[in-house]
Amino acid sequence: MRKPVITRFAKNDRAFSGRRRIAALAATAVLAGGVQVLAMSDTAWACGDGRFDAPHAVDKPTVPSAEFRVFDSNSVAADGSWSEFGLSITNFTGADVARTAPSFSLSTAVPGTPLRTGDLRVEVMQHGAWKPLKLNRGCIGIDADTDSLAQPLANGRAADFMFRVSLSPDSPKDLTALNLATDAGNDKAKLESWDLRTVKVTHPRTAPAAVKQAPAAKPAPVKPATEKTPAAPAAEKAPAASAAEAPKSPAARPTSSPAVAAPADTAQLAHTGASGTDAFLATSAAALFALGAGVLLAVRRLRRR
Repeated sequence: MRKPVITRFAKNDRAFSGRRRIAALAATAVLAGGVQVLAMSDTAWACGDGRFDAPHAVDKPTVPSAEFRVFDSNSVAADGSWSEFGLSITNFTGADVARTAPSFSLSTAVPGTPLRTGDLRVEVMQHGAWKPLKLNRGCIGIDADTDSLAQPLANGRAADFMFRVSLSPDSPKDLTALNLATDAGNDKAKLESWDLRTVKVTHPRTAPAAVKQAPAAKPAPVKPATEKTPAAPAAEKAPAASAAEAPKSPAARPTSSPAVAAPADTAQLAHTGASGTDAFLATSAAALFALGAGVLLAVRRLRRR
């Protein structure tokens, strides 16, 4: 009996196929690791917006610069209330600027926790009134549309602005801090300096307090029921009074006693009389008896044969 012969080429081919599979798996692992590395890399570096890295200033600016003023409060409450933040644009470029406006952007300071435009409102004080600003999603955070704030700024002068921010109670509970960034826009579209501040986010528990007050109003409908309960003894006293007055009339005694005894006798007769169940049992027994008799006759005829 001849043994199967495997050529050297076939062996090499199988070994080569195994190596190709190992190489493909290794390439897949490398690509997956590369994607994770890119995902964990600095987002500011990926989109080119360096305002969320750290504050930056230059000694001899060629364009106006913006910076935040001292905040009255370094926190934002996620309950729909407003928190105000002021900033200033200064022009020390040595020449007047025809048009400049501050930017106002926000981003989450907690990795993995999103900042949603639906949970955020931003307004600016303009002409003595608060004006809502449109919010646009940026590559890192959310940018307020401040084009309407553009104005000329002379050399050596400054312009002050006041913004206010509101967070919805539906904001993620893990959102505990926000980054606020600002810079001065200019005709040269050049970013030289910017300012970055981080504020805390608090989540007041206002909703549970309202829920606790709701059950307190439920026991109110129970009061009419407790007020009606004393009326029950009054109803019981009325029959007692009539029963006490009944013996005074002798004619009422003979008529009342048979009337009470009559329903009792009727109930006993209904209970002891024949019922539908007994009739059904009798009929079933008769049918079974007839069937047994028929079977017995059939057996006898078979024995005779």
